[in-house]
Amino acid sequence: MELPVTESLNSFDTKKTLDVNGKEYTYFDITAVEGLEKLPYSLKALAENLLRTEDGKNVTEEHIKALANWDPEAEPETEIQFTPARVLMQDFTGVPCVVDLATMREAVSALGGTPDQVNPLNPAEMVIDHSVITEAFGSADALEKNVEIEYQRNEERYQFLRWGAENFSNFKVVPPGTGIVHQVNIEYLSRVVFDNDGLAYPDTCIGTDSHTTMENGLGILGWGVGGIEAEAAMLGQPVSMLIPKVVGFKLTGDIPAGVTATDVVLTITQMLREHGVVQKFVEFYGNGVKSIPLANRATIGNMSPEFGSTAAMFPIDEETIKYLELTGRPQEQIDRVEAYAKAQTMWLEQDGVEPKFSEYLELDLSTVVPSIAGPKRPQDRILQSEAKEQFRKDLGNYTTDEVLVDESSAAAKRMTSESGIVADGDDVTGGLNYSRAGKGESAAAGAVGRQSNPVIVESPNGGEYTLDHGMVAIASITSCTNTSNPSVMIGAGLIARKAAELGLESKPWVKTICAPGSQVVDGYFRRADLWKDLEAMGFYLSGFGCTSCIGNSGPLPDEISDAINEHDLAATAVLSGNRNFEGRISPDVKMNYLASPIMVIAYAIAGTMDFDFETQALGQDKDGNDVFLKDIWPSTEEIEATIQEAISREMYEADYADVFKGDDAWRNLNVPEGETFKWDEDSTYIRKAPYFDGMEAEPAPVEDIKGARVLVKLGDSVTTDHISPASAIKPGTPAAQYLDAHGVDRVDYNSLGSRRGNHEVMVRGTFANIRLANQLVDITGGYTLDFTKEDAPQSFIYDASVNYQEAGIPLVVLGGKEYGSGSSRDWAAKGTNLLGVKAVIVESFERIHRSNLIGMGVVPLQFPAGESHESLGLDGHETFDIEGLEELNNGTTPKTLKVTATKDSGEKVEFDATVRIDTPGEADYFRHGGILQYVLRQMVKS
Repeated sequence: MELPVTESLNSFDTKKTLDVNGKEYTYFDITAVEGLEKLPYSLKALAENLLRTEDGKNVTEEHIKALANWDPEAEPETEIQFTPARVLMQDFTGVPCVVDLATMREAVSALGGTPDQVNPLNPAEMVIDHSVITEAFGSADALEKNVEIEYQRNEERYQFLRWGAENFSNFKVVPPGTGIVHQVNIEYLSRVVFDNDGLAYPDTCIGTDSHTTMENGLGILGWGVGGIEAEAAMLGQPVSMLIPKVVGFKLTGDIPAGVTATDVVLTITQMLREHGVVQKFVEFYGNGVKSIPLANRATIGNMSPEFGSTAAMFPIDEETIKYLELTGRPQEQIDRVEAYAKAQTMWLEQDGVEPKFSEYLELDLSTVVPSIAGPKRPQDRILQSEAKEQFRKDLGNYTTDEVLVDESSAAAKRMTSESGIVADGDDVTGGLNYSRAGKGESAAAGAVGRQSNPVIVESPNGGEYTLDHGMVAIASITSCTNTSNPSVMIGAGLIARKAAELGLESKPWVKTICAPGSQVVDGYFRRADLWKDLEAMGFYLSGFGCTSCIGNSGPLPDEISDAINEHDLAATAVLSGNRNFEGRISPDVKMNYLASPIMVIAYAIAGTMDFDFETQALGQDKDGNDVFLKDIWPSTEEIEATIQEAISREMYEADYADVFKGDDAWRNLNVPEGETFKWDEDSTYIRKAPYFDGMEAEPAPVEDIKGARVLVKLGDSVTTDHISPASAIKPGTPAAQYLDAHGVDRVDYNSLGSRRGNHEVMVRGTFANIRLANQLVDITGGYTLDFTKEDAPQSFIYDASVNYQEAGIPLVVLGGKEYGSGSSRDWAAKGTNLLGVKAVIVESFERIHRSNLIGMGVVPLQFPAGESHESLGLDGHETFDIEGLEELNNGTTPKTLKVTATKDSGEKVEFDATVRIDTPGEADYFRHGGILQYVLRQMVKS
C-alpha cells in the first residue's frame, strides 16, 4: 500500500473509474480535457500529474490549461509544480540525504517542532550499490573478498542506513550485493502504473543518480536530481520546472548483425549532444520503436545525461508488457498497466497518430556501425574501424614523448626509451614497428605516427612484459547502462567462449573486472555455462554494483601502477559504462573509453588501444593460425538462442523474493536506537550536517556580493566529477590530511564517494580532481592562488578557502560552457557552498548542477551571450562586485546583475550577467539560503 494522496480540486471533472478484470480503479482522465490527448507521451504524464495534484495554489487551472494549449515551438516560460510518485537513491548520493534528514530532525526541534515531523511523505527507496570496490579480481574468491572489505570499510555507513530504514517511515533500503540501483529499479522497484488504495496513476520517479532515466525505457517519467532536491521531494515539496520542449526522435530500420545496443546508444548520444537537448525532453516515436527490445530502450534512456536531456522517454506498448511478465511482476499489475495506458492514450499504437514535437531527429538503425567513445567524454564517438588512428591522434594530448612513424620492414626493431630501458616494439603494438621522428614532425609517407615510451615490467608471477602508451590497464564489464542488457552481456560470454576455445587470453597487465547489474545476470551466466569462459579470460565475478564507472576500480597491481607513474605512461581503461571523464576511472589512467561488454573482452585480449581489429590478429590458435576479432564475434542468432534458453521469469521471482532482507552481515549490524541519531564525534564517515547551524525562523535579507575573489578559473566541459570527485583519496591532499589526523590508515582511506556523509572530508575534496585544470595555476589538481597572502602563493584550494572565509572575503568561480555536466552530484554544490563561494559565473550550465547551486544558496550567473572570461580579459586576479541581488528581497528576480571586476591596476571590466534563477520556486529557495532551509521553515510553520 502506498501513501494517501491529497484530494484534487478536480476543476475539469476528470475523475473517472476504470474497470480492470473486475477491479475498479479511480483515475484522472487526461482525455477529458481538450488538447491533453494530443500531447507527446512525456507531457501526458505531466498533465495527469497536474490533474491529480491540483490544489489551487501550487497547481492551478491555469497550469493545466497551459499544458493543454502547449505550443511545441515556443520557448519554455510556464512554470509548473511536478510531484513525483517516489524517490530513488543510491548510497553515495543517498547517505548525505539521510544525514540531512537526521539533522533536520534535530533542527526542527530547535525551531519548535517535533522530530517525527521529518519523514519521507513519498515512497523513498535506496539501493546500496556504489560502495563495492574491486580490490580483488581475476580469482574465484574475488566476490567474497570484495564483500568482506566493503563491510569492513562501510560498517558505520551501513549501521546509519539501517537506523534510517527502521526510524523513517516510508523509507526502504536494498542491502549491498543485490545489484546496481537502476537495474534493480527496472527489474523490481518500478511500478509503471501505481495502485494507491484504488487510485491508479503513472509511476513517476526522480532519483539521486543522473542515470535514473534508465526507467524512461519502461515508460516511467523521471530523471536525476541532486540529493537536496530529492530530499525536498521526499518531504512533500513538488519539483519546480518549466514546461519543456520535447524533441521527437524517430527510430526506423533494424540493428544490423555485428552491431550492439552500445553502438546504437553511442550514436544517439553523439547526435543528441550535437543537436542540443539540455533542459528538453527527448521522446522516441514511430513504428520502429516497437521492434526495439526493452533492454535496449533502457540502455538508451540510461544515457540521457550523456546527451544532456532531462529525460529520454519511450511510451508503453506490448514490449513493456513482455518485460513486466519476464521480470515476475504480478498479473494484476501487468493488466493494470496495459488497461491504464490504453485508457489514457499513453499506449503506442501501430501506425498511430504522431504527436507534434518541438524539434525532430531521425535515425535509421540499419546505418549504425560499431563504435566506442573516448578518451574523456561519452559524446566523443569513434568508429571502431578508426579507433587506432584516433587514439594516435589523441595520444599527443597526454604525452610529450617523441613521435614514431610506421616502418614498412617486417622485422621487429629494438627501441630504447629515454630511461634507458630496452624493449621489443612489437610486444604491445600488434606487430607494428617504429622509428623515431623528431617532436612536431609529420609522419612519413602518410603513415600515422604515435608517441612511444616502452617499459619492461617484471611480473610477480615470473616472466616480463612490455608496457607502452595506450596499454589497457583496466578492462571492466560494469555500470548500469549495459549490465542490464542481456544481448551484450550474453555476447560478452560468447566471445569469451570462442576466444578460450582458440587458446586466446587477456594480456597479463590488464585488470579484468566483471560486476553485473543484478544477481539475475549471475543466474543466466550460470545457466548458459558462460562463467568458465569469462573466467578463462580473467573476468571473474567481482561484485554486484557500480564499480569502474564511478571510480571503484580499485588499485592496479603495484608493479603496473609504479611503471605507469614512474614513466608517465598514458594508460587506458575500457569499460562498458556511461562515464569516462578525466580522473574518474582510476588515478593511474589518463585515457578512458566506453565500449560494449563484448569489446571490453576484445580489448583485454589485445591489451592496447593501439590496435586495429580489422587488420591485426588477436593471437594465434593451437595450430599457429592467426585469430582475428571476426573469428570469435558471436552472431545475433547465437546470442538470441542463448537468451531464450538461459533467462526465465522464475529467475527474477527467486532473486527478488526477499530483496530487502539482506545477508547475514547486513542483518547482524549493530543498529543505534532512537528517533534522533546519536552522532559520533569521532566518526570519519557520518557527521551531523552544518547547514542548519544557527538557523533562525526567518531568513536574513539577500545581500549583494562585494569584494569577492576568484577561487578557481576553469574552461569548458567542467563536470561534477571535476568539482566533487567520487574516486580514491590521494595521499597528501587536504582530505587525506584530515583522515591522517583522525588516525585512518592510508589503506582505509576508501573513496570520496563513500565518505559523502562527512562534510569535513567532502569540502576538502571539492575541486580536488587530479585532472582539474584551474587556469590560475600551472599544475592540475586541487590547487589555486591564495590572494589573502602577499604575492598570492600557490595553495590547496581548501586551505585558501579557509583563509578567505577567516578574512570575510566571498568567493566566485569562473568557467566556460557546459559547466556541471555529468552526475547529479549534490556535493558539487554543497562543497562549493562550504568553500565560501557565493556565485558561479560561466557561459552555460547543465540542468541539474544549476538547480543544485540554487538549492545551496549559490547564485548561478552566465556571461552575456557570446562573451566569456577570456573575451572579457578576465585573468582571475580581479576583485568582483556583483550588484542587484537585493532585488530578490522585494519578491522579484532580476534578469541580470551588474558585475564589476577590478584589476590590480584599478582597471574595471563591467558586464551584465544573466541570472539563472529560472522559476519563482527557485527564487524562494535562494532567498531562504537553500532548499532545505526553505522546507524546514515551511515545516515548522505548518
